[in-house]
Amino acid sequence: MKINNIFYSLQGEGRNTGRAAVFIRFAGCNLKCPFCDTEFDTYREMTAEEIIAAISRYPARFVVLTGGEPTLQVDEAFVNLLHQHGFEVAMESNGTRPAPRNLDWLTVSPKMSGGERTEVRGERLPDEIKVIFDEHTRPESILLPLISHHSPLIYLQPCDTGNDDRNKAITQACVQYIKEHPQWRLSLQTHKLIDIE
Repeated sequence: MKINNIFYSLQGEGRNTGRAAVFIRFAGCNLKCPFCDTEFDTYREMTAEEIIAAISRYPARFVVLTGGEPTLQVDEAFVNLLHQHGFEVAMESNGTRPAPRNLDWLTVSPKMSGGERTEVRGERLPDEIKVIFDEHTRPESILLPLISHHSPLIYLQPCDTGNDDRNKAITQACVQYIKEHPQWRLSLQTHKLIDIE
C-alpha cells in the first residue's frame, strides 16, 4: 500500500472529535480540490503487516483511514485484518468510490471538483456527512441526493482558506446557516485550533 503518513493524534472533526486515534494517511486521490491541505503524492510502500506493526505501538485502538482517498487502496480484507488486531476502524472518504462494508464508521465529505458533485457510491452508507462550507456552498443541494434512504449525522465545516479574515467570515456565515437550518451540526477542525497534527 502507498502510505503518505502514519501518526497518532486526536480526531479533530465530526462525531468522533476528541478521540485519541491512529491515523493512516493513504497517498493518492481521484479529485483535485483547491482547498485540500494534504500533500498526498509522496508515499512509502508498506505491506499490511508493516502497517499493523506501525500502528500497534500506540495505545489507542481507534484507527482512522484517511487520505488522499483511502478507497483507492483499502478493501474489506484489510479492514478485517485491523479488526483481528483489536482496532475499531473509521474511514474518511469523498464518497466517489464504494467503501468497505465492514467499516465501523464512515465519514463522507462530498466535494465539488471540476464543477461535478460527488455522490455516495456502494452499499456502505455513511454514518456522517461532512460538507465543507464557504461563500458558494449550497448545503441542501449537496445533501439531498445523499440521504434519500437513510439519516446520517450531517455536519457543516467552515473551509480553511489560509486567510484569517476570510476564514472568520466563512465561519460566521456557517454558524448563521446552521442557526437557520438546525438539522445541521457545526464541525470545526479542532486539531488546527489547538495546533496538533
